Amino acid sequence: MTQSTTTRGQAAPTEGGPPARAGRAGAVRFAATHTLPVLVRDLVGPRPRPLRTGATLGRPRWPAATLRALRARHGGAPVLLRGPTGPTLVLLDPRDLPRFHESPASELAAHPPDKCRAPGAAAAAGRPTGDEDHDDLRARRREVNEIVLASGSPVHPSCGPFLAVIADEAGRLNAPRTLGLARARQAVTRAARRIVLGDTAAEDEELAGWLDRLDAGGDRRGPRGNRAAETLHEKAGARIARYAAAAEPYTLVGRARRHPDPAGTLDPVGQALHWLRALDTVPTVLLRTLLLLAAHPAEQDAACAEARSADAAKGELPRLRACVQETLRLYPVVPDLVRVTVTETEWWGVRHPAGTSVLLPALFHQRDPEHVPAADVFVPARWTSPASRADLRMAPFGHGAGRCPGDRLGLLVVAAFCAEVLRGHRIRDGRPALDPVGPLPAALDPRRIRLTLTRR
Repeated sequence: MTQSTTTRGQAAPTEGGPPARAGRAGAVRFAATHTLPVLVRDLVGPRPRPLRTGATLGRPRWPAATLRALRARHGGAPVLLRGPTGPTLVLLDPRDLPRFHESPASELAAHPPDKCRAPGAAAAAGRPTGDEDHDDLRARRREVNEIVLASGSPVHPSCGPFLAVIADEAGRLNAPRTLGLARARQAVTRAARRIVLGDTAAEDEELAGWLDRLDAGGDRRGPRGNRAAETLHEKAGARIARYAAAAEPYTLVGRARRHPDPAGTLDPVGQALHWLRALDTVPTVLLRTLLLLAAHPAEQDAACAEARSADAAKGELPRLRACVQETLRLYPVVPDLVRVTVTETEWWGVRHPAGTSVLLPALFHQRDPEHVPAADVFVPARWTSPASRADLRMAPFGHGAGRCPGDRLGLLVVAAFCAEVLRGHRIRDGRPALDPVGPLPAALDPRRIRLTLTRR
């Protein structure tokens, strides 16, 4: 597929011509203002850590300005940047979004396939030796995920038990007057263990600590670190397997256990680990959503009315789900989506070799004032249209084959926690203070969020 039009007066690369490249200064600026902050964020993660006095409110707005400058300079054409991990093609024009999301894995892969490895490099641990076997295994795992997570259903079949678990654990959020990240994590991780593994896993803080250490990567420095990480992974896997064997039928592992697997190739323990890690993002999204509602009292009152309605017991909560989606548009869990070309691929008339990383800066596109109305303002109503789920400018859960199969379940969990807080409390004061009409900050550090709750 060849793109030949441009967004501004500068012409796109001609057929077969050289790619649009950022100069050395542009590449350094991009790395310093976009890539490096993202890498630091991924290394630090959403864990509660002490902050230095005078820390700023998240990242500055340099990354968006950098990308807009690159788009203007190159007429919207994809820009090739060279970095420590090799060439990266950055997609800056919204017209490239359909191809990125709709291309099959045979053209754009989520992870580098074996054929893109350097000659003589060893295959990844646990990966089948053949690409076809690997693709088949990924397809079967995707099928299990879609069935267990009920990706095609507006409301999960286990909605009732899940809502009961959330209502039980949300009591930990409402007791003290101030709500912050540590308490939100405690309540959500307990609920996550019950949803994934069953009630017997609720109190297992040791398992939570193991998963935190694995996510932090602190045990992976050098050969000894790798062995320590493998040992830790084995211990966590054995503990999860024990819970999975006795899990209630409505839990995620209980549903996975009923899925036929005659070849014995699927790993329910590994899937459970993946689901627990995915739900670990809920506290951050929950706090940001509640902070935005604190800054918009009318929206908060409407969300409270929905939480108190009889329909709330069904788990649909369309207004609160829209608030969560708008929060994820403004502050996505994954601000950049990356694919790798499997074969030589053409973009805007320029051919790029296999193994080229293709980066879609999702946050940039979701908050692009040139293409998104009220891009820096909290407008949940934009998600009430049925077409919003298919709007490629908005990709908090991805699109196409790369769409997260747990998007509806994730929305259910966050919206249900929000409903439990709002049903009996008003959020009168949120810190940091947000301007309800002015542009919202480019980032919200969840460690700095403090919410004051008062009885309604």
